[in-house]
Amino acid sequence: MGSRVQSTFPVGTLRVPIAQSWHRASLAGLSPETALLRPSQADVDPRSPLLTAAGPVLEDLDDRLRDTGMSTVLVDHEGHVAHRWCAAPSVASSLDSLGIGVGTSLAEELVGTNGPGTALETRSSIVVHGDEHFAEDLRAFSCYGHPIFHPATRRLEGALDISTLETQANPLLAPLVAKAVADIEQRLLEGSRVSDRLLLAAFQAVCRRSRPVLALGDDLMLSNQAATDLLESADIALLRNLAGDLSTCTELDLELRCGQRARVRAEQVAGTRSGVIVHVEALGARMVPHPRTPAREAPEVAVPHLHIAGPPGAGRSTEARARAPQHPCEVLTAAQATLGGAAAWADRFSAAVEAGVGTICVDGVDLLPVELVDVVAAHAATRTGPHLVLTSGPRETLGGPVRALTALCSDAVELLPLAHRVTELDRIAGRMLEEMGRAETHHLSPGALRVLGSYSWPGNLAELHAVLEMAVRRRSRGGVMPDDLPSAVLADSAGPRLSPIERAERQAIIAALRATRGNKVRAAQSLGISRTTLYARMRSLKVQTY
Repeated sequence: MGSRVQSTFPVGTLRVPIAQSWHRASLAGLSPETALLRPSQADVDPRSPLLTAAGPVLEDLDDRLRDTGMSTVLVDHEGHVAHRWCAAPSVASSLDSLGIGVGTSLAEELVGTNGPGTALETRSSIVVHGDEHFAEDLRAFSCYGHPIFHPATRRLEGALDISTLETQANPLLAPLVAKAVADIEQRLLEGSRVSDRLLLAAFQAVCRRSRPVLALGDDLMLSNQAATDLLESADIALLRNLAGDLSTCTELDLELRCGQRARVRAEQVAGTRSGVIVHVEALGARMVPHPRTPAREAPEVAVPHLHIAGPPGAGRSTEARARAPQHPCEVLTAAQATLGGAAAWADRFSAAVEAGVGTICVDGVDLLPVELVDVVAAHAATRTGPHLVLTSGPRETLGGPVRALTALCSDAVELLPLAHRVTELDRIAGRMLEEMGRAETHHLSPGALRVLGSYSWPGNLAELHAVLEMAVRRRSRGGVMPDDLPSAVLADSAGPRLSPIERAERQAIIAALRATRGNKVRAAQSLGISRTTLYARMRSLKVQTY
């Protein structure tokens, strides 16, 4: 853990699960002072199976806690708050001021040690008392978190937490949470059984026909023999992803992996949560099939794949090419899939896989259509060559299939924004001058490096490249001086000398003010702080222009 964590809590004073959680939070780059500075938000489906099953249990639990001053929080499997209830208005106001509401992420990697987030991370119950919370703003509370698993699939569905003021902590809350979770899990099981029975009955009513038919549910997939003969696993994955769209339209034509054109139609099954019956009708003659990778024996040593994450402009593409473990390196981008079509992109990927050598770099995997993410994941799961190097936005922004795909990579690199790489600025700028063909005629003076090191770099490497191009145009040769740099860079760097944490906080405030066009009320809301706190931090950090 960092020096500040150690000075606040000597190693010997922390319980083992709490110490391990703090260590994970430190490795994620969190700070106790700023862990809740900009809470992550996402939409939550109010009709999700978890909320449907938990609704009556939470209603009863909240009613029993009504006069206690306690609160309940339910998070989904990604850590986003799906339900929040507070017995006391003062507690609700406190959580509002911290930006903790429905949709807020309490994942441990974003907030640090907390009841629901750490329960998800460890997949076990956890009690976090007062100062054991990683974020300073949560240390007034004691939290009792317990994970929720689907009894049939053992899939982690979410976590339930009861929180109270630290002064009112009660050991009886832990078994109370466990009992409520057991009731939710039982309702999840009952809901699955009813839904699966209805889906099975609907499938049996139509599967005797000779046409291919599929039944798709949350945890169930059925197919008749005709569908098994026609469809490959990639086709079924695509149909599952398209099931929601298919149920809202009459029919859709697509090309199957075997090259056969087909028309598909889906019918929602009444009484199920998301069950659909999918009818597949072959159209015309089979086209030239997609190239398939010949079957290989499992390798003695799995081929390692690499995931490179970072914000736009952080040099993900350059880093990916530099780290390609074998050559040749085939580069496929999300833009190519948009311009040339998913089928053509899949053909190029399949051809590269069939070659069995070198590296395939998928640049912008988080921007690919879901069906192409499934295609890449199918190869990654084989652990065979060629190597994969995937680039994406920051890990915390990924979700669903993309997060599952990147989890198949044995190696990962997280690129920081340029503003956090001040010690590398001289080397990065020198490399850019070489690429421009100006390394022999130009160099950065110490004064220019000081100015560049103080700038916030909202545009990352692309902005640095533009700044250097402008500077070398202004000076024919020799050392680039501060006056050769753009006025915006000079003005921003003229601010106070800040620590890395303060610089990150200042950048977050400026970004929020720019996004809200200077509306400080809305900016404070987006940052999860009060307007008074925003004004105080703006004065302290000398935020005057944005």
